[in-house]
Amino acid sequence: MFRNVAAISLQLMGPLQRKKAGTSVTRCLHQTLTMAKRVQARRLDGIDHNPWVEFVKMASECDAVNLGQGFPDFPPPDFAVEAFQHALSSDFMLNQYTRAFGYPPLTKILASFFGKLLGQEIDPLKNVLVTVGAYGALFTAFQALVEEGDEVIIIEPFFDCYEPMTLMAGGHPVFVTLKPDPTRDGELDSSSNWQLDPTELASKFTSHTKALILNTPNNPVGKVFSKAELELVASLCQQHDVICIADEVYQWLVYDGYQHVSIAASLPGMWERTLTIGSAGKTFSATGWKVGWVLGPDSLVKHLRTVHQNSIYHCPTQGQAAVAQSFEHEQLHFGQPSSYFARFPQAMQRTRDHMIRSLQSVGLKPVVPQGSYFFVADISDFKSKMPDLPGDVDEPYDRRFVKWMIKTKGLVAIPVSTFYSVPHRKIFDHYIRFCFVKDESTLQAMDEKLQKWKKELRP
Repeated sequence: MFRNVAAISLQLMGPLQRKKAGTSVTRCLHQTLTMAKRVQARRLDGIDHNPWVEFVKMASECDAVNLGQGFPDFPPPDFAVEAFQHALSSDFMLNQYTRAFGYPPLTKILASFFGKLLGQEIDPLKNVLVTVGAYGALFTAFQALVEEGDEVIIIEPFFDCYEPMTLMAGGHPVFVTLKPDPTRDGELDSSSNWQLDPTELASKFTSHTKALILNTPNNPVGKVFSKAELELVASLCQQHDVICIADEVYQWLVYDGYQHVSIAASLPGMWERTLTIGSAGKTFSATGWKVGWVLGPDSLVKHLRTVHQNSIYHCPTQGQAAVAQSFEHEQLHFGQPSSYFARFPQAMQRTRDHMIRSLQSVGLKPVVPQGSYFFVADISDFKSKMPDLPGDVDEPYDRRFVKWMIKTKGLVAIPVSTFYSVPHRKIFDHYIRFCFVKDESTLQAMDEKLQKWKKELRP
């Protein structure tokens, strides 16, 4: 009614009057529509804040060395770049849709490659789903399997999307904490010292538990779960009829002789209740390609396909073709010294060790990671020496420390309290996370900042 009256009134006015009045009417309509109903869905309440946006913005404003975000600042391997270039310039049909659930050559090579690793006959049509990155795989899994009232066990510290994805699906996150064993004075801590308490873990399972999410190697600590730990998790999942969502995107980045073990292959019966998630971005140092996948039994994957076909429907064909060709290349070299999966972790172990030595020079205490892109560093000494850094009253210390470090030292890290549930953030606010998968030039820029910081520490 109001719209019709307003339209007729505008037609009776002169050009200048019409322009001014039209602006007023539009503004009035806009205000009325904005105020009429709640805009955002209630499932978004409390999950709108993203720490990455805040700290990346601060880093760019302060011209700081970004050691916080988890991405390589060097090119993918030549064979992967060439595969992408070939996908762009070869078959023109790669510009069009492919099979909704995955480009057939990619699902075929994923089934072949990981079937051998997991000891399973994987059907590329039923047991593989290609997604928009591992992030898309996680979101699809939560939407497909978690509903109102379901409990999801999350091992903390955890990749920060697990909690909001659980909440958006209507689930209830239940947290169990990795606890670091004490170390001797002067000895560097290791991610292997961060342990699950078997009794505490068992106590988290109830009749409402639908899923447990397992991230190994872990982000942010870099812990690689041992076979014994996986057997504990597996036995509890089987005992309580729980699905395991295994986020294994860093499986090729394992150091110091440690071995990654997939929980889907750790115990008989776990393949049938496990979704194994992988990432081409982490596998081939090409995070912008956003190609991920889920492997699992058809009884689970078919429900992810339902979500996928009614949301994303299809992932970019050329990226999938490049990943397929990259895996075909790697399959020819797998298990040999020429394998990228062998050479890349060796190179990253060297950058890890470089960064650990450099950060120690200013009093930070790194926790040596067994795997992943990351390690955390203990800032307890700084907390005791300068406890009153600027910040909000209830702000965890690590957040205030990172802001201080960005502004005064020109180095970016991520506060580890971000990776904990709210009740535990203040308990673990004496750690910050660094990404060491960086180029030599970035390490050099870091060293220059640390040398300046070191001089400032001298009496």
